[in-house]
Amino acid sequence: MKPSKKELCLLARSLGEELLSRGAHLACAESCTGGWISKVITDVPGSSSWFGWGLVTYANDAKKEIFGISEELLNEHGAVSKPVVIAMAKGVKQMASAEFSVAVSGIAGPDGGTDEKPVGTVWFAYGGLQSVQADCRHFDGDRESIRRQSVLHALMRLSEIVRQAD
Repeated sequence: MKPSKKELCLLARSLGEELLSRGAHLACAESCTGGWISKVITDVPGSSSWFGWGLVTYANDAKKEIFGISEELLNEHGAVSKPVVIAMAKGVKQMASAEFSVAVSGIAGPDGGTDEKPVGTVWFAYGGLQSVQADCRHFDGDRESIRRQSVLHALMRLSEIVRQAD
């Protein structure tokens, strides 16, 4: 499944309306999506009233420097892992003083996959009002398709989390 630009924009607009109705803000920390989530969000006119931070931390050195992720954690789990995306989601949420956050790190290909983490493996973390949730997805397709599906999943899951927040 390769979502269209229009689908992504509609999801971002809906997410923004939900955040606005709560007076809440969102921050993003992206790796494999390279700022695509932030781009889709900022395509929405007026998004500055609910979105202020989008960080692209593609390299491990950026993850270490910006989020304080240790070399040991990266060596033990890898950049594409639950502990790393949780640290990214917590870090950007705190830095931005936002009520909600999303972080994503994955292997979009065509290279970089392993038996344990094949191309298409993407970890997500979502900072909410009370907790951080994480999930892993395995997407099929080429690099663009994997990244586009990642953006779609992040926006859909964020919308659910914001709607359910109390």
